[in-house]
Amino acid sequence: MERMRGPDGFTESMFTVLKLDDFVPKDHPLRPIRSWLNDALKRMDDVFARMYEADAKGGRPSIAPEKLVRSFAAGAVLSS
Repeated sequence: MERMRGPDGFTESMFTVLKLDDFVPKDHPLRPIRSWLNDALKRMDDVFARMYEADAKGGRPSIAPEKLVRSFAAGAVLSS
């Protein structure tokens, strides 16, 4: 099944030879949060697919909701 929403890919290799993981300390709260969030987003994949399936009319792909949720979570953790 092809996703109708934007891709959830990473382009970190385009900018640096290091991965984003290399910049986050091993004991940082983002590490377990990222794992929990990724598990939850996997379980929601069918829901996202149904939501975006109805809106796909050949236009520009949207930003993947998984990417948006991850960025909001990271911002909340980093700003606290």
